[in-house]
Amino acid sequence: MVVYEVNLEFDVAIAAAYREWLAAHIAEMLALPGFKQALVHEVVEPLPTAGRQGLCVRYQVEDLGALETYLREHAPRMRADGLQRFGEEGVRIRRRVLRHTAL
Repeated sequence: MVVYEVNLEFDVAIAAAYREWLAAHIAEMLALPGFKQALVHEVVEPLPTAGRQGLCVRYQVEDLGALETYLREHAPRMRADGLQRFGEEGVRIRRRVLRHTAL
């Protein structure tokens, strides 16, 4: 199991529209093979920039193969949709991939 983490920071002026779009986007992600669950967290610390809100979406993905398929076959189209609606300035995005490990 891997975690695909997407950290989002967006302007409060678009918050309602962005959250509505994000809910549909998450549903689309969860319909993809290998995507098992999505947890949405509000960023508390560090505080987002003034006038902005922060969310962290953590997708549980079956394996790296499923994530790579998403990145290759679906991500360009899905990311373009968000950019078209909200622009590059409206939303800042950082992504990470995490894999469970034993200590």
